[in-house]
Amino acid sequence: MPVIAITSPKGGVGKTTLAAHLAAHIAAQGWKVVALDLDPQNALRLHLGLSIREESGVMAQLSESTDWQAAMLDTPFGVQLLPFGNADPVDALDGYAAIMEDPGLLAHPLREIAQRPDTVVLLDTPPGPNPATAALLPLIDLTVLVLLTDGGSAAMIPRIADHSFMGRSATARRAAERAVVVLNQYDPEAPLAEAVLQMAERSLGGRLFGTIRRDEAVAEALADKQLLLDDDTPAAQDIHAFAEAVIREARLRKPGRRGGFSALAEWGG
Repeated sequence: MPVIAITSPKGGVGKTTLAAHLAAHIAAQGWKVVALDLDPQNALRLHLGLSIREESGVMAQLSESTDWQAAMLDTPFGVQLLPFGNADPVDALDGYAAIMEDPGLLAHPLREIAQRPDTVVLLDTPPGPNPATAALLPLIDLTVLVLLTDGGSAAMIPRIADHSFMGRSATARRAAERAVVVLNQYDPEAPLAEAVLQMAERSLGGRLFGTIRRDEAVAEALADKQLLLDDDTPAAQDIHAFAEAVIREARLRKPGRRGGFSALAEWGG
């Protein structure tokens, strides 16, 4: 089943918030969802309703042959989570160095999980180029790039349009060609936001999966360890539409039916 990566060129764009909502939305439709937090901030656990005191994880001890199945945590939203784990900066750098030396440390266990029937794997990746995302590029079926409607994001759009933002290698370009974009924290009253949206529409066409409106309800839900799954707020409506678009793009079929799309099948992995 598909491997979906949620990524961004920089931090602070709401990437993890959208990753949690997307994982929970897919799980609510009946699929088994495994979410892997590759970001050293280790924040996906909080968005999925786990305690800040939960410090276990797989990435922080990647070189120690952790049993990923045993490390999975059940969350209140029906998503099984593999947290990054509590790691100081030096440990995180050591983990990335280990991945650069042996990408299979990360790719092999993920491949085993992705081969399970009716299982969708969702990756919350670190912002910007990083060894973890690079190691998994051959396994990623769909990349969802989260941007803001600001000047920094506008500067990224030409590189997204020409498929060069993930790198120049054939693997990176192939992944970039399947990438889609969502503009988060969109304020329709802000002239710059409207200009960035128009630029994205012209440059990306159907690869732009819409906008998520700026909404205080998002932050309030996080403070209550909740997600906007059944709300009728503007952001909740946008997130629902975004999640449905991702499901269609990833060619997910109802659980129990054969089919779907996976890089494992396409590339013979």
